Amino acid sequence: MSPAPSDKPFTLAGRTYQSRLLVGTGKYKDLDETRDAIEASGAEIVTVAVRRTNIGQNPGEPNLLDVISPERYTILPNTAGCYDAAEAVRTCRLARELLDGHKLVKLEVLADQKTLFPNVIETLKAAETLVRDGFDVMVYTSDDPIIARQLAEMGCIAVMPLAGLIGTGLGICNPYNLRIILEEATVPVLVDAGVGTASDATIAMELGCEAVLMNSAIAHAQNPVLMARAMKHAIEAGRLAYLAGRMPKKLYASASSPMDGLVR
Repeated sequence: MSPAPSDKPFTLAGRTYQSRLLVGTGKYKDLDETRDAIEASGAEIVTVAVRRTNIGQNPGEPNLLDVISPERYTILPNTAGCYDAAEAVRTCRLARELLDGHKLVKLEVLADQKTLFPNVIETLKAAETLVRDGFDVMVYTSDDPIIARQLAEMGCIAVMPLAGLIGTGLGICNPYNLRIILEEATVPVLVDAGVGTASDATIAMELGCEAVLMNSAIAHAQNPVLMARAMKHAIEAGRLAYLAGRMPKKLYASASSPMDGLVR
């Protein structure tokens, strides 16, 4: 049996985080529910779709940062809704301007509206430009191990392969591809997309992912605040199980108690 993995802190762009759950801010019924769910999740990193959410670019409208304070949370601007590299790069530069030089971004370039699958060619182009421009790039990508490797080699600080299509809640559909990505990883690997419930998050962590990012699984739950709390515990349980090292699977039964010294 191989030894259980050793623990290491979850670090991004030189900063260490206690929570391995990253959460989105879309799809809630209002800003109050957004605030309450994020607080219940225990997340320290909160991702924001710059093209869909006001973080100061629309004066006079409700501002997400009024309830999700940058002093308490690391704001992770993302490029959701972008379908080519130029659009994604422009969105990241806008976020940097709005957030006083903030460099940490989540790159996401989509192929089409039906699947929201990543456009890998445009993602690679955008990533190269953003890294060269001084951004710390976390990148949403397919579950192709070769693409994940290339993104890490070009300087992305984390790769974020999907486990299922965005917003489907289908769970971890591709554990074997994720395992290959994890085996080769030189940067943190985070599952992004596909999680539907707490057990999905636990499985992702048991595979060895550094963290999990989710939005719909919490926001679309019947009770988002309660689900956020469940996800917090699921992430923690999955990480502990990964570190503990599960028992090997066997075809046949074996007694839980030793046979030595059996009273006859």
